[in-house]
Amino acid sequence: MATTTMRTVSLPAGEKIPILGQGTWGMGEDAGRRKNEIMALQLGLDLGMTLIDTAEMYGEGGAEKVVGEAIAGRRDEVFLVSKVLPYNATHNGTITACERSLQRLRTDQLDLYLLHWRGSTPFGEVLGAFDELVRTGKIRYWGVSNLDISDMQELVEFPDGQNVATDQVLYNLARRGIEYDLQPWCRQRHIPLMAYSPIEQGRLLDHPQLKQIAAQHRATPAQIALSWLLRQDNLNVIPKTGTPAHVKENRAALDIQLTEQDLQQLDRAFPPPPRKVPLEML
Repeated sequence: MATTTMRTVSLPAGEKIPILGQGTWGMGEDAGRRKNEIMALQLGLDLGMTLIDTAEMYGEGGAEKVVGEAIAGRRDEVFLVSKVLPYNATHNGTITACERSLQRLRTDQLDLYLLHWRGSTPFGEVLGAFDELVRTGKIRYWGVSNLDISDMQELVEFPDGQNVATDQVLYNLARRGIEYDLQPWCRQRHIPLMAYSPIEQGRLLDHPQLKQIAAQHRATPAQIALSWLLRQDNLNVIPKTGTPAHVKENRAALDIQLTEQDLQQLDRAFPPPPRKVPLEML
């Protein structure tokens, strides 16, 4: 069982949220997995992984329903995040989508509501909807997902753009492009990033370097990939947690202390970007 105290990341407004949370991409798609998914999320809460990320897109609302069942009676323990799809992100469409998400999640308020990626709706219209949702108490904070540095630079020029709470992006050992420009830009402005798919949907697990380092730490390759992210500041990590065993494995990654030699080996195996790389998405 993991023993490390859960570190936190500060949002721009000052609120602290756990560095390690729980993702739900792929949940709510198979009735046979539902019981395990709910048990996993509840165990995660017990272990301090109280940041739960979901979206209306996941399972066409199915993941939100799983989360709603998992957090029933425990809503006050959770920092709850969901997302609006770009084609719903008009002013009225955003508000309606949020209300549908709240219904599926069995709650009257989201802690954080994200634009899932940039679509055709102008930023000003989306921000107007977010502002209304904040004023009516349906969300506490808003943020974005899958926005590259040029989009972020444009966003913060809007009157309310400085209120962006996070940018959730694809970031793992195999996808380090944000380190060249987006990550330092956000760090300078105290805008935390949220890393999704931290083990590249499992594709990192057979990498020989990860296996070697994992063996040295008596850990799994997934834990090494998570530990590499978790050592950073201004960054939340949200691996999917589909089974209780997987939750324990993820949580125990906080106990791993990678050495300088480990980090050098990982840099050789997964080199940092020498130039601008367009933001990648899954």
